[in-house]
Amino acid sequence: MRLLMNEKTFKFELTEPDLNNSNIFYKPVKLYAVRYLDEILVITSGSRMLARELKDHVLDFLERNLGLKVDRVKTAIHSAVSEKIMFLGMELQAVPPSVLHPPMSEKAIRARKKYDRQKEVKALELRNARERNRKNLGLKILSHVFKKLKQSNTGFRFEYQIEGEVREIFRTWTDEVVLEFMGSLEERWNWHRLLSRGDFLSLRHVRDQLPQDLVDAYDKFQEQVDKHLAPTKARMALEEEEKRVREEEEQKYSERAVDDLTKLCMKVSAPIELVRKAVRMVGFTNNMGRPRPISVLFALEDADIVKWYAGVGRRWLDFFCCCHNFRMVKTVVSYHLRFSCILTLAHKHESTKLEAIKHYSKDLKVSDTNGYEEVYFPTERDVKMMGDKNLSDPKPVDGAISLALIRLASDESSHSCIAHFCGRIDTTMYRVRLLQNHLNLNPLDEAQWVKGMGAIHETLNKKCLPLCPDHINDLYMGKITLQDIDCTSFVEVD
Repeated sequence: MRLLMNEKTFKFELTEPDLNNSNIFYKPVKLYAVRYLDEILVITSGSRMLARELKDHVLDFLERNLGLKVDRVKTAIHSAVSEKIMFLGMELQAVPPSVLHPPMSEKAIRARKKYDRQKEVKALELRNARERNRKNLGLKILSHVFKKLKQSNTGFRFEYQIEGEVREIFRTWTDEVVLEFMGSLEERWNWHRLLSRGDFLSLRHVRDQLPQDLVDAYDKFQEQVDKHLAPTKARMALEEEEKRVREEEEQKYSERAVDDLTKLCMKVSAPIELVRKAVRMVGFTNNMGRPRPISVLFALEDADIVKWYAGVGRRWLDFFCCCHNFRMVKTVVSYHLRFSCILTLAHKHESTKLEAIKHYSKDLKVSDTNGYEEVYFPTERDVKMMGDKNLSDPKPVDGAISLALIRLASDESSHSCIAHFCGRIDTTMYRVRLLQNHLNLNPLDEAQWVKGMGAIHETLNKKCLPLCPDHINDLYMGKITLQDIDCTSFVEVD
């Protein structure tokens, strides 16, 4: 299809006068297509008529050649500039480059300058501390030398040669001082003003009354001062630096302006309103948007509760890691899910939130059977460091939200683990509980359910499945899904 578009694209050759004209822009028609499971997205830079031809061509090919049934109602043409396109649970929209990479605001610039000043102050404190250490070291050396001189009858003698080490230390000190001094234009300017102020030796009646050696030495010294610390050179260097910074800012502004007028970039955003609605529907938050406990999870063990929340949070973070508004998703996970888990643990043990935080900490540390503390939920530091990744092998989050596994204390005979390619028999029986049934929600009702959010079929509700410790942990943490389990091997337990 792309080859056909290239053949239909009008081509022309630019003449020599056209090449010299920088106002000519040649934009060929571009065509991109991406498919994941049963969702297909076709993007083109052509006209709406071309988009309609592509749509008819794709639908005819799918229905006639592949024999697939296509929902023509949901198959629509959208403008990527004025509308948001939903694909894989994300919002796609074509925006200017300045939207994805906006210039720094005045507040951000002030914050950056404040941060730079703080770094300079810390560097100055470090240099002052280094100078203090050097002075203390020099005093120790001098006190040691005088002590040796007083104790020695035949004069001071070195037990070992340290002249080379001391000379190297002083050489490095002088190099650092000179580099630091010569690197600051303002310091050079101030020193020139101090050294050339009150030039009384330039008067003839004063010079005639002084020795010639002293006058010559002063003239040579003044030449060196003018050579290295001339205010005109320092002023010119400062002006050149300011001019260079101003030209760089103008160049960056012109490039941004041209890119905004000639280019479009695809912005990928997480549907944050749908995410908040899903969080509120499942019960992570109340109607006011504040975290609340989930009562159906009280029957789980503490480690399983933390794993359940960790699985939901990590799946959201992994799925929306490439989004432009990923910071909002991180807020939902780091605040709403974390404190909902803390409140669930607190209500289970009939304690307060502060007592739960004191026991589990904000990182939700739980102890295993051997007494070692483990962290399943992503820490606040880990959440802050996440982002700017590419979407790879996305795993659905919907099943993890609406699924809870309750451990059973049954006398059933041991069964083999029903996970694919697992033959372990040290299994534990778990009962499937669907949150939509617990909350009396109908996934088919769009008014009650979140649009675009999948749900587990009700036939799996209250079914029992034997799983080994490794696979139940992977199922809670989101490393595997129900697709990795043999659903035909469910066990009926009263």
